[in-house]
Amino acid sequence: MICGEHRPTRVVVSIPNIVDNYLLFKHAFSPKAKTYAVIKADAYGHGSIPIAKALTEAGAEGFCVAVTDEALALREAGIQAPILILGITEVEDAWLHAQHDISLTISSLDWLKAAYAQRPTDQEFPPLKLHLKVDSGMGRIGLRDSQSGQEIIDYISDHQEAFELDGIFTHYATADSDQVKDQDYVAKQSQRFEDFIQALDFSHLNKKPLIHRSNTALALWYPEKTMDIVRLGIGLYGESPAGPDFALPDDMPLKPAFTLESELVYVKKLQAGESISYGATYTTESDQWIGTLPIGYADGLPRSSSGFEVLIAGYKCPIVGRVCMDQCMVALPKELPLHEKVTLIGSDDQGNHISAWDLALYNHTIAYEITCGISERVPRTYIYS
Repeated sequence: MICGEHRPTRVVVSIPNIVDNYLLFKHAFSPKAKTYAVIKADAYGHGSIPIAKALTEAGAEGFCVAVTDEALALREAGIQAPILILGITEVEDAWLHAQHDISLTISSLDWLKAAYAQRPTDQEFPPLKLHLKVDSGMGRIGLRDSQSGQEIIDYISDHQEAFELDGIFTHYATADSDQVKDQDYVAKQSQRFEDFIQALDFSHLNKKPLIHRSNTALALWYPEKTMDIVRLGIGLYGESPAGPDFALPDDMPLKPAFTLESELVYVKKLQAGESISYGATYTTESDQWIGTLPIGYADGLPRSSSGFEVLIAGYKCPIVGRVCMDQCMVALPKELPLHEKVTLIGSDDQGNHISAWDLALYNHTIAYEITCGISERVPRTYIYS
C-alpha cells in the first residue's frame, strides 16, 4: 500500500514518551534483569526502525520480533543488539539467522536435527543462537514436558559448534486480569514453568541460558516474578495491556505515544431528512452541519466506528453513517472551518483525550489491534523533543 503523504491524515509518535516508558520499566526491576523491547508488527504500528534506534540510545539490551523479515530490517538499519524471533521459523532459513546473529525460538528436536543437517559446510558460521519455548498454559507453541526439553538441551550440548542455547522462556495467558480465576491461572503457569526449569540439567552447556517469562502484564502486576529478561511490549507505547478495567500500579504512570489525527476537508449543511453514507443508515433529524474526514477503513479506522466521538475544536463529534474505505463523516455542532484539526486518538489542544483503548472498546476489540491496524497508507511522523 502506498503511503498517503499528500493528505492531512497521519500518526504522530512521541519518541520521548516511549523512552520514558522504557526507563520507567527498566528502573523498576533488578539491575540484573535485561530489558528487551518487543517491536514486532512495526512496533505495534508505531514504526520499528525509529523506535529501535531511540531505544538503543536509551540502553535497550535486546529486541523481540515475530518474523525473519522484521529482524533483518533491524540489522539492515544498523541495530546490533540481540534480536529474538518469537515465532516459528522455517528450518530452511535457519543459517541465515546465524549469519546475522539473530536468535530463534525452538520447540522441536526434529527442527533442530533438520537444521543441523542443512548446516552449510562450505563456509564458517557462528553457532545459531536459540531460545527454547515452554508452553506453560498458553497452548500456542512450546514444549509441555521437561523430558523433551532435556532432549533438546542434550542435542545442543553434543553440537555446540553449531548451536548455542541462549534462553528458555514462556508466555502468560491471563496476567492482564484481576479476576481470581485468572490470577489462579497465572500461579498455575508459574508453577509449571518453574517445575520445567528445575527438572533440566544445564551442566554440560558452555553457559547457563537466560530464563525469562515477563511480558508487560507480568512486569506490571507480578514484578516479583521477574527473571533474567523482561520483554516489554504494549507498555512501551504507553498503553495498559488490560485496558481501563485493571488499574495500572500507582508507580507506573505510562505515557501514551500514539496520536491519530486528520483534518476537516469538506463542510456542508444538510437539511433535515437527508441521509449519509452507504446504506443511508443515518438521517438528519434537523438541519445539521456535517464534516468529511479523509480517513476510512482502508486506513485502519474500523468500519463499525459509526457513533464514535472524535475531537474537533474542543467538541466531541460523532462519526455518522457508515465509515467508507477512504473517508468518513462527522456531525458538527456548528459550521467549523476547513482544515480544522481532528483527533481520533490522542489529546487535543483543549486537554481532552481519546485513548486507543477507547476506540478499541467501542469496536469490541483491544488497543493492540487498533494501533497495529492503522495501515501503512497513514504516514508516521515522529516527535523527538
